[in-house]
Amino acid sequence: MTDDLFETMMAENGFDVTAERSIVYVREADRASLPDGLQDAPGKLFTMHDPEGKCLAVTQDRKIAFALARQNDLTPVSVH
Repeated sequence: MTDDLFETMMAENGFDVTAERSIVYVREADRASLPDGLQDAPGKLFTMHDPEGKCLAVTQDRKIAFALARQNDLTPVSVH
């Protein structure tokens, strides 16, 4: 996913992409809350959420979620 695409997706979801060092929350995905096509995906999935709880991205690796956040000047925080 390119930085521009990620920023566009975040903006379309109501996330303030202009805020400096905004926080995003990363956690293991709750399969029941994912779209049908992702509920049966193999392995663990991790979701990235804005402060209001809206899902912004889904990745197959926690480290990728953190890297994606940092590449977009966001501060990732792990949620258990």
